[in-house]
Amino acid sequence: MAKRTSSLRALGIGFVAGLRSMIAPAAVSWAASNGRLSLGNSPLSLLDSARAERTTRKLALGEFVSDKTPLLPSRLKPASLLWRLVSGGACGAAFSVSDGEKPGAGAALGATGALVGSLLGYAWRTRVIKQWQIPDIAGALLEDALAVGLAAALVGCPVQRGARDAWADIDNPAWLP
Repeated sequence: MAKRTSSLRALGIGFVAGLRSMIAPAAVSWAASNGRLSLGNSPLSLLDSARAERTTRKLALGEFVSDKTPLLPSRLKPASLLWRLVSGGACGAAFSVSDGEKPGAGAALGATGALVGSLLGYAWRTRVIKQWQIPDIAGALLEDALAVGLAAALVGCPVQRGARDAWADIDNPAWLP
């Protein structure tokens, strides 16, 4: 059961990276610095420092502002997409390491989530908001809210360790109406 939750969290944080490439590392760094993720002695423990937390937070805030301008290239340009895949993969691996799983699977799921998030985010910004006649700034702010909300949910919800995982356990009383 725990593996399923770890996989869903890795895929989810990758999706966030596809929407906003720096929100995922900022969320993971915040969670690691505040004890919500345990990165141990893995190479990803670099994200578990006050300096990394400050830096990723500033980069995420800069991305919020610059995304609203025509200065940034399309998220589907090769360099931009590659960065989103790397960001999603690293953050997905961080969730796997923290959950005691192999980082390779988390990295692959995170990168997959980033690809899906990039494609859906691009479709949202180029097709859906135009078809629904939503102003671009409002569409961008909705996308920001989704990215921040999902990242907060993924790093903020504790995962119950042990034989039964609270998120994946359908017999958990929290799931009952």
